[in-house]
Amino acid sequence: MSNHVNLDTLYRQVIMDHYKNPRNKGVLDNSLTVDMNNPTCGDRIRLTLDLEDNVVKAAKFEGEGCSISMSSASMMTQAIKGKTLDKALELSEIFSNMMLGKEYDGDLDLGDIEALQGVTKFPARIKCATLAWKAMEKGITSNNE
Repeated sequence: MSNHVNLDTLYRQVIMDHYKNPRNKGVLDNSLTVDMNNPTCGDRIRLTLDLEDNVVKAAKFEGEGCSISMSSASMMTQAIKGKTLDKALELSEIFSNMMLGKEYDGDLDLGDIEALQGVTKFPARIKCATLAWKAMEKGITSNNE
């Protein structure tokens, strides 16, 4: 069996783990709330962010959608907790580049997020994977205005 097949299987397992056991599921009280949806496929998300002193103190989400969108939201909330707003936006840009097949710093440890690399093979699913990230960007940029 090739390493490529093993990696695809591992990535699939990571995605399904986040889908079946989402991290940070729920809503934060007294927080910044962003609602977004993907009308093409029906995915929808409500992202709540606790931003304090230019840092993402906490992030939670709820919504409905495919395994790609919900697992991506779970991974994203894990990745941005404790990060500065600039670092969270930088992660979002790196993720977008990865989804579009563009160059990104491969030395960065993206953790479970790397499991979504295979989505690039399915252009119709890229919007699913980026929905939560776009919600986070919208929340942070609207908070900074």
